Amino acid sequence: MKTEKVLGVDFGGVISDRVADNSDTSFFADRFLETPMVDGAFDALLRLSAGPFEGRVHIISKAGPKIQERTRLWMSYHQFTDRTGIPETNVHFCRERPDKAPICKRLAVTHFVDDRVDVLSYLEMVPVKLLFRARIDDARSDPAPLPSGIACVIGWAEAEAALMR
Repeated sequence: MKTEKVLGVDFGGVISDRVADNSDTSFFADRFLETPMVDGAFDALLRLSAGPFEGRVHIISKAGPKIQERTRLWMSYHQFTDRTGIPETNVHFCRERPDKAPICKRLAVTHFVDDRVDVLSYLEMVPVKLLFRARIDDARSDPAPLPSGIACVIGWAEAEAALMR
């Protein structure tokens, strides 16, 4: 019996770009709707949600109530569902980073993309774990070796290629 692929994707730093974290367009500032998306995120997610992960792409994000609300408003403002094919019902939030693991288990996630090594380390049940770096400079700033079972990808073109395999 072949297991269907299920993709989990973090939001901050993977879909919304952290490049604005110290500006007035940060997710934590008043102009949060202007927070840019990571280059290529929407197009890659659309292809993945229409292709090998059809109907099985989930956004799994750690956020308190205020950031959850802002995330949903940002998604609506940027027409996230229409532009990625990912329905609102596939957006999940938890309060702590380790809480992503039970969500992944419940959804039978087989592939996960996150920009934090610690989160990926909690996901022991997920076979394919990608550490996402939006830019080559992001990867160079963290020279520590990756734990076993975690691969680093730079940008959505690399992430998409790895997920299509």
